[in-house]
Amino acid sequence: MFTSFEGEPSKGKEGIPKVNSRAEILHEKVKKQVIKETHGQKPSKDSTCFLNCKAWIESTQFKFKDTWFERQPFKLELGKENKELKGVTIGVLSMKAGERALLHVGWELGYGKKGNHSSPFVPPMADLVYEVEVISFEKSRNGNANDGVMSMEKRVQAAEERKTEGNAFFKDGKLSEAMQQYEMAISYVGNDTNFQLYREMGLAVKNPCHLNMAACLLKLKRYEEAVVHCGTVLAHDENNVKALFRRGKARAELGQTDAAKEDFLKAQKFAPEDKVIVSELRLLAEDSKAVYQKQKELYKGIFGPRVELETLSKHDNDVLPELSSLTPKVNLIRRSQRPSNYMW
Repeated sequence: MFTSFEGEPSKGKEGIPKVNSRAEILHEKVKKQVIKETHGQKPSKDSTCFLNCKAWIESTQFKFKDTWFERQPFKLELGKENKELKGVTIGVLSMKAGERALLHVGWELGYGKKGNHSSPFVPPMADLVYEVEVISFEKSRNGNANDGVMSMEKRVQAAEERKTEGNAFFKDGKLSEAMQQYEMAISYVGNDTNFQLYREMGLAVKNPCHLNMAACLLKLKRYEEAVVHCGTVLAHDENNVKALFRRGKARAELGQTDAAKEDFLKAQKFAPEDKVIVSELRLLAEDSKAVYQKQKELYKGIFGPRVELETLSKHDNDVLPELSSLTPKVNLIRRSQRPSNYMW
């Protein structure tokens, strides 16, 4: 369960965004500026909300939290929040599902007169600014949102249910709805690493959700974000074939040919019979040859006598022995148009 923000000094360089919308006074110490409006419902006072958030100290613009960067949405149980989040709670209660807003919170509803001298460091009487997105929320059941603190077993079960719902949305082509479910599943599990068993239970749910997020993002052509989600999985499971394959796909679309090739080759090492991986390596090799050919024609005659088209490296020929210099030119945009059976 999310309790408070943990400091991330390395992320402190990004300043507070400028928002032109009118400031709405929610409380004497809380103002809201809408960044993205929606037509969803508002949470009730005892709902469990799933949020993305960035947080700054207003006077210095030092950022001490960024769940978008961490790929770890958090869960906020309204009515049970820590005192440091009272201002955030007031803001969230005014927001609709899917809404994104900037919240200006006075120190009285933040870390107070004394501030916070542990992680995160917040000076005394510091006004704060939050950029908050309400991913989704759950209404309370029988007047009790989650029966207090959920055990790890219950959290994993709830996360599995969200993942299953996300998979159903994915199969129906509802990618935004699917990603919402995956983000909620990830936030349910959190980062409980006190016991090895809990860590393994959590990763067994979180890693598939990160992989499924990457699959959605590839379809939406949000390749940089797909790379990050795959990297999150590979940080815990460096030989995960799906993560390597999907990161390779994203890197190929970003033009990071060498990095994509490295991912595909490593994936092939653990799945040598997989024809889809071989196909992607072939596409990568064809793209490289086509780009080289275009460059050679562009600069033809500038650097002296004509140079014959270089062959692929020995390593490429070892991987794709059937590929020869007679391979025809390819359409460089066909990669994003070609479906892959390995995407799910």
